[in-house]
Amino acid sequence: MILVAGGTGTLGTKIVSLLAERGAQVRVLTRDRSRAQRLGARVETVEGDVRSPATLRRATDGAQTVISAIQGFAGTPDCTPASIDRDGNANLIRAAQDAGTSHLILVSVRDASPGHPMELMRMKHAAEQQLKASGLAWTILRPSAYMETWCQVLGRPLLEKGKTMVFGRGANPINWVSAWDVARFVDLAEADPAVRGRMIDVGGPENLTMTEFVRIFQHETGATGRIGHIPRLLMRLGSIVAKPINPAMARQIQAGVVMDTQPQAFDASATRRRYPSIPATNLAAAIRQDLAASGDVIPAARGL
Repeated sequence: MILVAGGTGTLGTKIVSLLAERGAQVRVLTRDRSRAQRLGARVETVEGDVRSPATLRRATDGAQTVISAIQGFAGTPDCTPASIDRDGNANLIRAAQDAGTSHLILVSVRDASPGHPMELMRMKHAAEQQLKASGLAWTILRPSAYMETWCQVLGRPLLEKGKTMVFGRGANPINWVSAWDVARFVDLAEADPAVRGRMIDVGGPENLTMTEFVRIFQHETGATGRIGHIPRLLMRLGSIVAKPINPAMARQIQAGVVMDTQPQAFDASATRRRYPSIPATNLAAAIRQDLAASGDVIPAARGL
């Protein structure tokens, strides 16, 4: 039995799909059972919350592998990086220990460190340390920014409103990775014992600025519209103002500042050479796949 915590999210649904496709017994931990209905009848669902240790006993019971794909970055006011990524992972690790789980796979994030300006990176780093000290066999994956997530943030407004806003100048090269590629790394980590005890930085094949990202989205979708820019000073002020009212928005704005001002490029070639079975999906292909999966009109259908 494989337990996937966070199995209804952008990454989690893809992990569950790959595991179920190869016939694995999959159980999904979810706060809302209705969200798991799209995963199919072959997937068992258990209602629970990583913030509530008592609800994790049934979820981890009999699980040989536990996969943590949880994140509190964009959640509700009570779902934060501290409560989910640090404390929730700590609860999940303890539950896995109690259940006799043999392997825990943690999806962390690139640049996770104790002194990072973003809370998410600090809390993911804390979870990494807790897992390493747990005595469990472990694998830690550290992906860069998900293409599919940022297609929603930057591209979707172009399709729906005819305009989008780029954080800052949009001129800082950023590494983007397809969530499908990350899911394939998780699938490999679950199936191959040789990947245990390894921390793997998972990146995509391209380093693109946010402006380049939007231009590729426009080319692949045929979307037109205006690309605006949010000044850095306005973002910094906005994150302060939004924090007590909408913490999730404040975190997103702060992330925009970091992505516009700090080095975000990454050379993923060494990882790809070591794991050649994992595809290196570029942004154009990820956009087409994402649009097709969502049922949106894609360029080929529009004669573009």
